[in-house]
Amino acid sequence: MNLQQRIDLLKRLGEYILSTDNQWAAAKEKAFRENGWFTPAFIELSANSIANAYLNPAALLAWATQYGIPAENAHPKNVGIVMAGNIPLVGFHDFLSVFLSGHRQTIKPSSKDEVLIRHLVEQLHGWEPATQALIGLQPMLKGCDAYIATGSNNSARYFDYYFAKFPHIIRRNRTSVAILDGNETVEELALLADDVYQYFGLGCRNVTQLYVPQDYDFVPLLETFRKYTELADHHKYKNNYDYQLAILILNKQYYMTNGSIILHENGSPFSPISQLHYTFYKDEQATAASLLENADIQCVVGKKWLPFGQAQQPGLTDYADGVDTMEFLMSL
Repeated sequence: MNLQQRIDLLKRLGEYILSTDNQWAAAKEKAFRENGWFTPAFIELSANSIANAYLNPAALLAWATQYGIPAENAHPKNVGIVMAGNIPLVGFHDFLSVFLSGHRQTIKPSSKDEVLIRHLVEQLHGWEPATQALIGLQPMLKGCDAYIATGSNNSARYFDYYFAKFPHIIRRNRTSVAILDGNETVEELALLADDVYQYFGLGCRNVTQLYVPQDYDFVPLLETFRKYTELADHHKYKNNYDYQLAILILNKQYYMTNGSIILHENGSPFSPISQLHYTFYKDEQATAASLLENADIQCVVGKKWLPFGQAQQPGLTDYADGVDTMEFLMSL
């Protein structure tokens, strides 16, 4: 398949994702049954974001042109992809990058997020048999020429060992933070709520810590965050909320809550599910500078940084961990 054929096929895939096709609806329903964190609303959010931001043919062509992807890949390699499973279709960008570049790929999907990616790959196989030689799914990766693996800090150590002799990208735990100045509007706080609550806070682009001035008033924020009150009715999320609340009460630690999220002063950017850490700053610019250099931080949200509400809407060149996936693929 040449580049234009691949772009045309990706365009068709985007249209399929946005459709009401019965098979696609059944796949999304199955994904929810197999993973309770993948609610229908969050599956739709992720799928629609992918279709609109990633699978626009003009954007794909511009992306390919930016990296000089040739019409034909004369020396395709087999790239093994170990996908994460924290949010629906979280590994789609890696799949897309390899497919557009003209390399072959062997995917090891996460057991938590296998249904959706498998269904979409099978659709491609059905539409265009040539993709069967380009895209495969396997429970174990062997014999690949290069690897892209995403996981926890613990699993990354194993990836480093197993893939050391091959070109590779290894991704570890990351999270995102927001810097507030205390003058945010209700509309901005509502968008910040999206950055915090979407996907139950399980994504590396979810805001899990706030940096606020010394005299910050949390009441407007907690009130605005009530737009996600329904998450407190989700049994998995509620179990985490009850557990974290009990820990703070038993340890007689100060906290604030609106019934769906717990605010707790903590210097760590990594907060448990249902909890949002906050810390006070004295110098906003110095705080921002340190965060932008922190390897644990995926993105910084705020008036002077990534706009509120945009954390979970990455574009084609918003690469995970700041590592340029396409540049890596073109170097193989």
